[in-house]
Amino acid sequence: MSVIDNLNEIRKSINSSSSNANIIVVSKNFSLNSIQPLIDVGHIHFGENRVQEAIEKWSSILLTKVNLQLHLVGKLQTNKVKDALKIFSFIHSLDREKLAIDLKKEEDRSGKTIKYFIQINFDKQLHKSGIDITEADDFIDYCRNQLNLNIIGLMCLPPLEFNPDLYFKQLANLAKKKSLNQLSMGMSADYQVAVRAGATYVRVGSAIFGERV
Repeated sequence: MSVIDNLNEIRKSINSSSSNANIIVVSKNFSLNSIQPLIDVGHIHFGENRVQEAIEKWSSILLTKVNLQLHLVGKLQTNKVKDALKIFSFIHSLDREKLAIDLKKEEDRSGKTIKYFIQINFDKQLHKSGIDITEADDFIDYCRNQLNLNIIGLMCLPPLEFNPDLYFKQLANLAKKKSLNQLSMGMSADYQVAVRAGATYVRVGSAIFGERV
């Protein structure tokens, strides 16, 4: 099957759940030639894990395809904040105070504002990024009310060894409590579970392109 067929199958699966969740095609490690057919059929949401790769891959095409929405779904280092704001429309991995402050400073300096998901870390997963769930309430308030960042929702990466549904539902409950409408959760292996739990953005790569080398 082609990448377009794969995307259509995923979209059909999402629609069968009576959801209109946005599909972020995660194109890390895939060339623009691999991605181009999806752009040509009108898909607009694409995700990258690394700032430098995104700049090298997308800078030229964004000059003409101004409707494309690029999402940073990987961890953001503070020394990449300036470059990230140049190219991304969404950042899904806001997870600490220093990063939030630097993003706000760069927004003020550049005059550009973008949309943010705060990444939540459940069960103190040491190998995962994200603000600890016990600190999430205060951090969300800080980013929204003191820094005035455009926080639109929450994101999570559930532990691989557990049923993701528990974590997706927990994230949805926290978002509802904080009056946040957007949920970035679910990847190739579990996007259907995430959609049923209320995901509004799913991050899918290998189910479209195949396994990365």
